[in-house]
Amino acid sequence: MTITTRRAAPLDARQMAEMLNEIIEAGGTTAITNPVSREDLLSRMEADPRSIWHVAEDAAGALMGFQWIEPHLEHGETVGQIATFSRIGKTGLGIGSKLFEATARAARAAGYTWINAEIRADNEGGLIYYQSRGFEDYGAIRGYVMANGQVVDKVLKRYDL
Repeated sequence: MTITTRRAAPLDARQMAEMLNEIIEAGGTTAITNPVSREDLLSRMEADPRSIWHVAEDAAGALMGFQWIEPHLEHGETVGQIATFSRIGKTGLGIGSKLFEATARAARAAGYTWINAEIRADNEGGLIYYQSRGFEDYGAIRGYVMANGQVVDKVLKRYDL
């Protein structure tokens, strides 16, 4: 399967929201528990000029995944907080690899020094994905309460740029 990446644009927000809502509904991988709208994602995309969003598409132009980084609220402007989403049933096809190549390149150019990932401890696929990209464990968040009241632990990983 041929996967290409590009910077996300406002016109991508509807498809990204639809895909993310499928992931949220399936449960078990993201800490986002409430459905999102096109407007929610547009607001997030535009909230900080240092945020960087990429989409991955197949040869027909269908959205296969997306990833963003934005300045981390606690670690400061040079640390990017990352989020990655792949279409359900389409993991292991190189989507995440292509997205991270584009994101890491753009993050370096934007002056980020490292990328922070917070992965649910019960998200085995997410843990494997970030480990395979070269992220290293540096901590944990115990007892994180999600918006729906579910309590999970999170593994903290970092990637030095």
